[in-house]
Amino acid sequence: MIVHWHRKDLRGVDNRALARAAQADRLVPVFVLDPTILEYASPVRVACLLEALADLRAWYRDRGSDLLVVRGNAREVIPSLAAERDAARVVWNEDYSGLAAERDEAVRAALEEEGIDHESVTDGLHHEPGSISPNEGDHYSVFSYFWKKWRDREKADPAPAPTTDELADLEDASESEANPIPSLSELGFDEPDADPPAVTRDAARERLETFCSDAIYRYADERDVPAAGTTSRLSTHLKWGTIGPREVYVETERALEDAPDEDARESVVAFRRQLAFREFYVHLLAFNPETVTEDFSGYESDLEWRNDPDELAAWRAGETGYPIVDAGMRQLRSEGWVHNRVRMLVASFLTKDLLVDWREGYDWYRHYLADHETSSDVAGWQWAASTGADAQPYFRVFNPTKQGREYDPDAAYIREHVPELEDVPADRIHEWPDLDTEERAELAPDYPEPIVDHANRREEAIATFEDARDEG
Repeated sequence: MIVHWHRKDLRGVDNRALARAAQADRLVPVFVLDPTILEYASPVRVACLLEALADLRAWYRDRGSDLLVVRGNAREVIPSLAAERDAARVVWNEDYSGLAAERDEAVRAALEEEGIDHESVTDGLHHEPGSISPNEGDHYSVFSYFWKKWRDREKADPAPAPTTDELADLEDASESEANPIPSLSELGFDEPDADPPAVTRDAARERLETFCSDAIYRYADERDVPAAGTTSRLSTHLKWGTIGPREVYVETERALEDAPDEDARESVVAFRRQLAFREFYVHLLAFNPETVTEDFSGYESDLEWRNDPDELAAWRAGETGYPIVDAGMRQLRSEGWVHNRVRMLVASFLTKDLLVDWREGYDWYRHYLADHETSSDVAGWQWAASTGADAQPYFRVFNPTKQGREYDPDAAYIREHVPELEDVPADRIHEWPDLDTEERAELAPDYPEPIVDHANRREEAIATFEDARDEG
């Protein structure tokens, strides 16, 4: 018997550790609701987790087995369950965050104390950290170099799902009845503000196949337009593992074969580039776990963040008076997801226009995002704050008015998330920070005036960063 420990791989198909376990012996699948991990969770993410767990349990039950869902510290639960089942081995897929690494090391030590074999494999990535590196070793800190090797490296095929004969018969297992999947409230979480799309296997496959048969061919031209709906929206599924990375890549291969012209093929490659970005960030975090709280690229002196509490509160509430920024912040609360272009805008606004420490933004997004990945979110926030690897230069400060006009010209995205501006003409929405008080009051009396002047704050931000670089 082999125990497969599910974590961020909530699927039976294209699951490398699960497939490896099934080839060796009959397997017992388990998921541990570990309080040391849940301490860092949030209502929306736990809601997604519970939905994905229920779907995975149904998948196992359809095959005459079950998913054991156990509450407790993994370093105690996993060895105990393995011993009870007389398991020869425990297998799992690697996770590269610092928190996960600490948990996994504790579990390894506990298993070794009990004399139980264990194995972990790379599953959530095509290429494990350290496998794509400069000639002298270490890791890449510039994406363009990483991308050249990633795109040319052979990709493995999706791992097969275990057969019914390879799964342990757990239909009558007392553990299953004694350990039902708990509710949010039973785990100590409130109902989330957001209502994200379904996080199930069928939903993941449908989204992937729909995207790769249509929108992927317009991706290069439209991916920065939030109202176009041309992004894949697979991030939450990749986060929870309801879809596997090899499955996604195979669908992009089919999309390339079916592409009607060269522009469409280039769009498929543009999407693949984003898949590579995701892995680049995991590699960075694996080698630099301290960047969750520390700047990746330091300055000669400490950055003098303003950290005004009132301005931070306005940003969090989507009440800055900059329409596209506020639309993004409200989408975060209502959907648990934000379009990538808008994520960059709101991050730039916080760290440059408001000079608020990027860690404040990271913590807020970590709480509300359904697709929160430590690696991607830390890298994204440090990119915007000009403190990260291959980051935006400190003197490049997004102009939110210009960005709104360029990427949401009809203000469709803004109106969807900022109802106070629903009846305001698009040109006036984009001119909002430059209108006088009387005109703003006439057009949308319930929408706030700008809390800062972008031009002035841009100059202040550049000066602050130059002071930190000792260039002032």
